[in-house]
Amino acid sequence: MSDEDYCTIAGAARPPEADGPPYADCVLCREPTEYPESYKGITLCPVCEWQEAQRTACSG
Repeated sequence: MSDEDYCTIAGAARPPEADGPPYADCVLCREPTEYPESYKGITLCPVCEWQEAQRTACSG
């Protein structure tokens, strides 16, 4: 099996990391994220981001 047989999110766009507060709230648990509050779009904290990746991972 080659690397091309696996699903990855390596090419997925990610919001820019914030230099400091204020941080955007996670859309799932409302905890602070690593992203600036001014970012427009869905932001997840590291825990929810990891859990979402587990839920959506390919199970070939």
